[in-house]
Amino acid sequence: MDPKSCLRWSTEDFDSMSWHDVHVHALRIEEREHGSGELILDIDYILEWRAQGAAFVFRVAPATLRFHGISELRVALDYASPSAGMCPFSLAGIAREVFTYPNGHETFRWLLTVNWPQGEIGFKSPGFTQELAGPEVVGPKQSLAPHERRRAGI
Repeated sequence: MDPKSCLRWSTEDFDSMSWHDVHVHALRIEEREHGSGELILDIDYILEWRAQGAAFVFRVAPATLRFHGISELRVALDYASPSAGMCPFSLAGIAREVFTYPNGHETFRWLLTVNWPQGEIGFKSPGFTQELAGPEVVGPKQSLAPHERRRAGI
């Protein structure tokens, strides 16, 4: 599936997607059965980086990225060391690798690397879904302004 023209993605689309410089506005955990949960991120998903002379123009839309059946969550975000003001954090990217339990069951080990401020989020999960939550905005910024997110109902 072409991530530039889609409204919903899933684990099968992982290799065609990028979360580089995607801003995360909210992180939520919803409890599920047997100690697992859903990790939900409200993000500004960059649909396209479009070169325009020496600069870029970005197609950005609010989206909800939901990892299903998560376990072993680790979150490390360091706003203190760089004396960073409170702002959405920005992802460098998302990586995954297959993890096999001793009983043969397979899942993925995910690593969301944060490039500002420094940090990372790691967990195990069989997969994700991501859906656009509002209209796209085309402009020079990689993230949406608060009024653009409010217009989308977020």
